[in-house]
Amino acid sequence: MEMVNKMKPLKQSSSGSRIASVHNGSSLFTGDAGGGESNIRRYIIENDMLEAIVQLPNNLFYNTGITTYIWILSNSKSENRKGKVQLIDAGLLFSKLRKNLGDKNCELKPEHIREIVSVYLELKEVERKINPETKEDEGIASKIFDNEDFGYYKVTIERPKRLKAQFTKEKIAKLRFDKNLREPMTWAFENYGDKIYTDLAKLKKEILDWCEKQDLNLNSKQSKALINSATWKKQLDLMDTAIELMNEIGNDEYKDFNVFRKMVEDALKAVDIKLSGSEKNTILNAVSQYDEGAEKVIKGTVKLSDGKLDKLLEHLDCKEDQLVDYGYYSSGKKGEYTEYESESDLRDTENVPLKENIHEYFLREVKPHVPEAWINMETVKIGYEISFNKYFYRHKPLRTIEEVSADILKLEEESEGLIREILNLV
Repeated sequence: MEMVNKMKPLKQSSSGSRIASVHNGSSLFTGDAGGGESNIRRYIIENDMLEAIVQLPNNLFYNTGITTYIWILSNSKSENRKGKVQLIDAGLLFSKLRKNLGDKNCELKPEHIREIVSVYLELKEVERKINPETKEDEGIASKIFDNEDFGYYKVTIERPKRLKAQFTKEKIAKLRFDKNLREPMTWAFENYGDKIYTDLAKLKKEILDWCEKQDLNLNSKQSKALINSATWKKQLDLMDTAIELMNEIGNDEYKDFNVFRKMVEDALKAVDIKLSGSEKNTILNAVSQYDEGAEKVIKGTVKLSDGKLDKLLEHLDCKEDQLVDYGYYSSGKKGEYTEYESESDLRDTENVPLKENIHEYFLREVKPHVPEAWINMETVKIGYEISFNKYFYRHKPLRTIEEVSADILKLEEESEGLIREILNLV
């Protein structure tokens, strides 16, 4: 980006600036959508500065065998190049050296350079040749792409959370310990019992020494919380509350978390206990777990009047009957929609080409396989990457069984019958 910033603008020079820069392969694809590397590629391509990328042969430079690429940038493209990017694969265009110079074992001869320059200057598309004798690829290849061909939408695909819930003594007992300090708190309670609630000040050094010996690498905040009596009391209070709730609700298993959550809220009122939202969620999380056969967990309902509905449809670029694909499910009442909690463990992402419609891609590639999935448009990011293998790879059919057998039998002659014996051909 430093060199791009130093390019002369057209107001200073009618011909602008052109840059040729040598890179390894990481600059083509490193970094996720929205990340720094991807955003640099996005800036260069969306501002129509990338003219061409040339892939060079391996082992062309001293002391490195990596594949290298020449990026050619310009802020004054000719008319026939505007909106286009040329990829030139010259990886097979080289001559072998008589003697290696470190890792360098090949070179570009003048005729090779002239051919690369000619393909670039004439903006030619070139199909790679196949050697008639060896049947191997050889020579140069070139393809022309639109700028948008390298861009994609990174789209998050959500699936509903399905929970079953049940109060049991084993699940409730886990509430005694903070989930982020479970290991040291469990050890401390097993070794000191109820003394942890009455004599914690005397036990601080022993507890922290044990943590250090176990290489738990607690940060300062965690260490303070571990030896703070308020932490232990908070967890004990949560456990006692869960026991009271179990006494009110019982030990039945519920496959509908929405019903179970409502029962917990009613029970809290009945025993006159007030919890914060995080405290209530801590108890609910402790006694529930994912079950694909359970009911979907309701996040809430939204009412969309005509004005709000129109804005949402415009924002999502969809029709009202397509809202289900974006996580809005009709509740049966006019203008009211149900939203479900998403299950983070089942969350996935799709890279949708910029030239494709996200919803059409979703209907074709996702919905048939995961009918209850929906698109989370609020997390969509745009990324850019360039893959030479994707564009220049040519599938080679496998050899026939006769050819493979012939090679095996040839090896057999060299191995004095060992292979024939292994294959039970004697």
